[in-house]
Amino acid sequence: MTMDDVYDFISRLAANNERSWFAEHKAEYEAVRAYWLSRVQMIIDALAVDDPSLRFVEAKDCAYRIYRDTRFSPDKTPYKRYFSALISPRGRRFDGASYYVHFGVDEIALYGGLWSPEPKVLKKVRKAIIDNVDEFRGIVETPEVLSLYPLWWGPQLKTAPKGYDRNHPDIDLLRLTEYGRCHELDRSFFDDPSWPERAARILAVLKPMIDFLNYSIEE
Repeated sequence: MTMDDVYDFISRLAANNERSWFAEHKAEYEAVRAYWLSRVQMIIDALAVDDPSLRFVEAKDCAYRIYRDTRFSPDKTPYKRYFSALISPRGRRFDGASYYVHFGVDEIALYGGLWSPEPKVLKKVRKAIIDNVDEFRGIVETPEVLSLYPLWWGPQLKTAPKGYDRNHPDIDLLRLTEYGRCHELDRSFFDDPSWPERAARILAVLKPMIDFLNYSIEE
């Protein structure tokens, strides 16, 4: 099996997003998911070489379910159009900064950072960044980070957050409501059998940023 098989399955699932179709292809789904989990585990193991907190993390605890929560969504299709995994010391059940792998019909990308923090956490992180802004910029503005992750990902405020002047010299960082970076991939990336190790190297570039953010939250 290869990632082409994974893509083929989710493409057909996207075109036949119904419970009856999924039930007929459940065995195929299980095989594809097992392969996906094996690749995610390879990414985790590669990251764990330099990050001891990930040494005992298992892919099954990082991977998200294929089933959509449709309770509050106008889109009632029952299945996602992608496989994904959040890699952290506590798997997908983690509110801090982490790594995220997304492989789907509409998007294939590697992410790292802090998503949808609670207001009190966001306030704390902003203060830590501004109080240590030279250190933070030294982490997120290295040539390697800017080459692989040129832009911040996520929504931004139109003006300064409460308590800060809109002419603050670091307004670009203050306006962020999430602190995440995204590295987009195309399907040719997966032609190399060692792509999980390559993906881990790309993700590992964000480890100093992730460490800074988590330290700021836990402090």
